[in-house]
Amino acid sequence: MTYRPRRPSLFARLPYWLLAILLLFVVGLWAITTNETYAGIFRMLSAGVVTTLWVTMVAFFAATILGLLVALARTSNVRVLREIATFYVEILRGIPILVFLFYIAFVAAPAMVAGFNWVMAPFIGWGWIEPATVRGFDFVWRAIFALTVCYSAFIAEIFRAGIEAVGRGQIEAARSLGLSRWHCFRHIIFPQALRTILPPLGNDFVSMVKDSALVSALGVQDITQLGKLSASSSFLFFETYNVVAFLYLTMTISLSLLVRWLERVMDQRVGR
Repeated sequence: MTYRPRRPSLFARLPYWLLAILLLFVVGLWAITTNETYAGIFRMLSAGVVTTLWVTMVAFFAATILGLLVALARTSNVRVLREIATFYVEILRGIPILVFLFYIAFVAAPAMVAGFNWVMAPFIGWGWIEPATVRGFDFVWRAIFALTVCYSAFIAEIFRAGIEAVGRGQIEAARSLGLSRWHCFRHIIFPQALRTILPPLGNDFVSMVKDSALVSALGVQDITQLGKLSASSSFLFFETYNVVAFLYLTMTISLSLLVRWLERVMDQRVGR
């Protein structure tokens, strides 16, 4: 008689943590739809959701591209590129994001404006363009630039780990068949590295959604900043920060579940 292990019951397989989160979501949604105080706060903060998502998506897209370039430099055969990329990664990973945000906003931004005016001095003198001003450098773009540079260092390590996970034998075989470095990367390395890269890359995107709250320190009108303004004007700190937490949790948990689903899909495809 063949022994077949018993499949756990549905009750035993239920993810209780997810049920608890769904319960919190239902309670929060019920409060917002039935309580006028919560509803008013939600309407005020909803405009910040667009800013939060805009800052996150633009910064993450730019950080992914920059991180890939840094990772390619770190895995390069040229020692100078490796040293520069390693210096870049180690320095940026050692600076708190909030400190770097202030540095970009109040140190680097004025320097970049001064550098632009110096380079464009002839055109400014001829009256072709107006001189740039620090005031004209919007704080939203300063925040995006800071998040891009900071997260590119972390994303570079994700790409480097994925690239180095591909067996050297496959790369050498591809090179021996006459494939160029670019074609070898495009057809051999990157498709395999993508399986390793996607899950942590998704987790970094979720982390950036949370870290985007730091841009409120620059006065950017995101969820956190609007929450501070609402609480300081109404003194409804408990209600306001409940709604702030609800909005962030809704975004981050939804994205985390999406990342988990992508991991399962990729595991199933690899197992075939």
